[in-house]
Amino acid sequence: MSQISRKMWGFHLKRTIIWRITFIKRCARSLWHQFLACWIGKSIKYRQLLKSSSGPIIHTSRRRCSRAERTTMTSSSGEMTSYSGGSDRDHDHDVSDLVALKISLLGDHNIGKTSFLAKYVGKEKNTEELQAPSTDKTLCVRGARISYSIWEVSGDAFYPDEGSSNSIPAACKDSVAILFMFDLTSRRTLNSVINWHQQARIYNQTAIPVMIGSKFDEFVQLPLELQWTIASQARAYAKAINATLFFSSASYNINVNKIFKFVTAKLFDLPWTLERNLTVGEPIIDF
Repeated sequence: MSQISRKMWGFHLKRTIIWRITFIKRCARSLWHQFLACWIGKSIKYRQLLKSSSGPIIHTSRRRCSRAERTTMTSSSGEMTSYSGGSDRDHDHDVSDLVALKISLLGDHNIGKTSFLAKYVGKEKNTEELQAPSTDKTLCVRGARISYSIWEVSGDAFYPDEGSSNSIPAACKDSVAILFMFDLTSRRTLNSVINWHQQARIYNQTAIPVMIGSKFDEFVQLPLELQWTIASQARAYAKAINATLFFSSASYNINVNKIFKFVTAKLFDLPWTLERNLTVGEPIIDF
């Protein structure tokens, strides 16, 4: 009996030691995570998203978007969805779980910047709401909630002495992507892209550059030879500033959502394939 008692005692002692070691490890891991959260702050959520495409993205919030809150944005993979929000209580509870990112939209007057934003955020009938310095759009990406704050720079930003303050520094600072827009039917606005790029890079040298040709629906009405000339020049400019080029139309929703899908996939290294299209007469995508 004494031998059996000694074995039982040894078994219980070993199990107790293992349990205590496991408990200590859990406590140490919890303290380490709290330390990282205090030291790094909210930016840790941004870093958690920057995982390779081979592995899943870590969710920044335990709360997933419900089916009623989702609208499919992407291909069959369904990895990026727009978020229409929930109740005010849900918003207050989860506001700290948002990964807030900033995007800038630059270009000359009357090239369709506001219409482009209205189409993307779904406010075509309420364009007066887009008169604020920035427009917000929240997405769900693999369970994580990302809020894009899109800053539209007025076309007269180059001329602060004519009644408008130069808003380029405020818009470009801390942006993760800068969209350079021009009118496909106006060579003057295309030539201005280089100037916009030079100004933007003074205040931000790391943002993803994207070049957008607007009013594609009007562009295709031009003579084919002129279309070819403008497309060639636009491709050359995009290559010069190392930007991906999109031809788009807000009126017909051509490549509007695709541009932001591209930016999101680029930022978080998501497995989303962008198809190149260099056919004149079709909405060109060049990279």
